[in-house]
Amino acid sequence: MANLPVIVGFGGINAAGRSSFHHGYRRLVIDAIAKEKADLTVKSLTRLMGLADQPLNDQVRQAVLDGTLVRQLEENIFDPNNIAFNARLAIEPCGGDALCFELPVKNLPEPIPEHWRIETLDDKRLRVHVSASQDFFLPSHRKLKVQSAGQLPSGFDPGADYPSHNHPRGLQMTVFGASDALASVGIDWAELSQKVAADQISVYAGSGMSQLDAQSNGGMLSARFNDRRVSAKQCPFGFAEMPADFINAYILGSLGTTGTSMGACASFLYNLRQAMTDIQNGRSRIAIVGNSEAPIVPEIIEGYAAMSALASDKDLARLDGGKIDYRRACRPFGDNCGFTLAESAQFIVLFDDSLAVELGATIHGAVSDVFINADGYKKSISAPGVGNYLTIAKAMAGARGLVGESALRHRSFIQAHGTGTPQNRVTESAILDQAAKVFGIDSWPVVAVKSYLGHSIAAAGADQLITALGVWSEGILPGINTIDKPADDVACEHLQIGPEHQSLGKENLDVAIINAKGFGGNNASATVLAPHITTKILASKHKGKRWSQYGAKAEVVSQQAQAYDQAMLNGTAKPIYRFDHNV
Repeated sequence: MANLPVIVGFGGINAAGRSSFHHGYRRLVIDAIAKEKADLTVKSLTRLMGLADQPLNDQVRQAVLDGTLVRQLEENIFDPNNIAFNARLAIEPCGGDALCFELPVKNLPEPIPEHWRIETLDDKRLRVHVSASQDFFLPSHRKLKVQSAGQLPSGFDPGADYPSHNHPRGLQMTVFGASDALASVGIDWAELSQKVAADQISVYAGSGMSQLDAQSNGGMLSARFNDRRVSAKQCPFGFAEMPADFINAYILGSLGTTGTSMGACASFLYNLRQAMTDIQNGRSRIAIVGNSEAPIVPEIIEGYAAMSALASDKDLARLDGGKIDYRRACRPFGDNCGFTLAESAQFIVLFDDSLAVELGATIHGAVSDVFINADGYKKSISAPGVGNYLTIAKAMAGARGLVGESALRHRSFIQAHGTGTPQNRVTESAILDQAAKVFGIDSWPVVAVKSYLGHSIAAAGADQLITALGVWSEGILPGINTIDKPADDVACEHLQIGPEHQSLGKENLDVAIINAKGFGGNNASATVLAPHITTKILASKHKGKRWSQYGAKAEVVSQQAQAYDQAMLNGTAKPIYRFDHNV
C-alpha cells in the first residue's frame, strides 16, 4: 500500500481569524455551536484584534462579530474613499501669454521639452516659460467602486509580533500562518527534523498573483511613475514562491524540496498535489503546503472590477433595492453580481502514515487524491470549460473506491468553489448536479465558504479544506447564509443548497470533495478523508505493537498542541522567525 498523506497540523489567518484548533471555522458557525466553544472563538479573536484586555461583554462580542468575515473595506491598509491617482491635465497658455512657473533646479526634467524656455533665478531655482500646450499629472483621489472585502480581523497586524520591517503583507501573513500550522502539530520542529532526512521534507507554498503591495512588485512597478526610488527588496520580495522561501529560510531551515505550483484560484490544490505525490512515492515524509494571498490592493481590486468580476456597490444596491449590505456581498449560487476579494494565508502539515503513527501525531484527516485538468480550447481566457467535469468525476470515483458507494452517496459533501458570480453559479452547479446524478446522490450537501470569507485567490482551496476539517470537528456544515435560496438558473435537482447550517454529527460525513476553478482553465478537485476514516485505515495498516502504542503517544502530542493554543489565547506565543539563525 502506498504511503498515505495524513493531515497532522494546520493553521493560518483569514477573515474568520486564526485557523488552528478550528477557531476560524467556529466563527462561521458561531450561532450553531455550544456557548463554551463560541466564547473560546470570541476570546481567540479578541486576542488578534487587540481587545483581549477588555471585559468580554456584549459590546466586545459585537465588535468581534462586526470586525470579521466579509464586510465593508476598512482604512487600515488604504482609504477606499481616497485612492491616490495622477489626473492628466492639458494646460494651454491664455491670450498668447506664455505659461510661467518656478521650480527647483533638481526637478527640471530631462530632456527639456522644446517649447520650454528656462530662466535661471539662482543656483537652486529656475523659472520656466511654456509657450504651447503642456500635459501635467496632478495628484488626485477617487472612491473605489467596490467597497467590500474579506479582510483579516479588524485591528490585527500580521507583522506586529516579529521583525517585519519592509515585508510585504502576504509574507507577514505567511510567517504568522506557517508558524501557526507548525506549532499546531504539537511536536517541536527540532525533534521532527531529527526523525527524517533533510531531503525528505517538502515545502510547497506561494501566491497566485505574487506580492503586489508597495513593499513588493506594486511599489517597484509604480516607483518611477510616482517619482520614488525602487528599493533593493521590492523585486525579490515580489516573487510568487517567496512564501515557500520564507518558510525554508526563516521558519524551518529546510534543505528539502521546495517551490510552488501556480494555477490561479486552484493554486493551493496544485501545491497539495505536489506534496501528496511526494509522500505517496516516498520522496518526502513531511510536507508543509499552503498559500498566502494579500490582494486587497487598489490596483488589483480595479483590475478584477474592470472584468465585471467583483460585486460593486452599484450592483449590490441594484440587487437589494438601493440599500447595500456589505456582509452579504458574496452570494454563491444565489442571486448575485460578483465575487469579493479576500486575504488569507493557510497551511497544512502532512506526514506519511508511518511517521504519524510512530510519533503519535493528531489525525485531522488524509489527502488521498488531487486531480487537475485543463479546459481545452477557449474563447475568453477567464471563461469556465469542461475540465472541471473531469476533475470532479475523478475525485468522486476515487472517494467511492476508498470509502465505498454508500458512503459517497450518503456521507459525503462538496466544498464548492462558489465564487458568487452569475457565471459560476450556473456552470459549477451544472457540473456538481450532473456529477451527483451520475454517482447516484440524491441530495449532495454543498458548502460555499466564500460567502463568509471572500475569495482569496490562490489560498481559496486551503480556506475550503481547513473548513472541511472543522466540519469533522463539530459535525456542522456551514450554510450559505448570504442567500435566501438558490437562483432560478442554478441546477440543484441533486444538490442541497441553502442558507441554514446542517448539524449532521462528527462521524456521519466520511469524505469531502474540495473543488477549485481558476482563470485560464485551471481545474482541480481533491478527495479528503475524514479523521475517523483515516484512523481506521491506519489501524488496519499498522497492526500490533505500533498501533497499540499510538494512543498514549497521541495524548502527549495533543497536550503539547493544546499548550500552544492556550499560549496563543494568552498572548504569550509568537510567530517563528529565525533570521540569520546559525548562518
